Amino acid sequence: MASADTEAAVEVEVRIDAAPETVFEFFTDPAKMVQWMGLEHELDPRPGGALRCDINGRDVVSGEYVDVDPPRRVVFTWGWEAEDNTTRPGASTVEVSLEPDGDGTRLRLLHRDLATDESRTAHGHGWEHYVGRLAVVAAGGDPGPDPWATPAGADEEFQDDKRAH
Repeated sequence: MASADTEAAVEVEVRIDAAPETVFEFFTDPAKMVQWMGLEHELDPRPGGALRCDINGRDVVSGEYVDVDPPRRVVFTWGWEAEDNTTRPGASTVEVSLEPDGDGTRLRLLHRDLATDESRTAHGHGWEHYVGRLAVVAAGGDPGPDPWATPAGADEEFQDDKRAH
């Protein structure tokens, strides 16, 4: 049974064909994170350390690491620097759990404290997109160019998503 806490959260689960130690580095090493999400990252993966992700030259996320437990878990706050976004830096929390699954990893991402249904929908769409790319790159594949790596590409994708709903 889901708790009230998880009912209002975004949850994404995926199996990745790579060991937890490999997958974990994609959340703490800027050179690895950029392979699946964003253009540039500033990461200080220790409790209280800063996290800043430039997704496409316009949309920038910032927060801080809350818990770093290699290779099992990483927790960080998350929010957008844009003034008009309802999810401000530090306002929400992302928890990533990594469990061994045979010769791979079961990744569970839980994004809590998103204030509106629209924000939960947008972040759910975003995490599905990026976790899919992570699964490919962590397993040694090439996820191809990210269509959201430019503001125009991100805007077009979210407009298509709104039209589909």
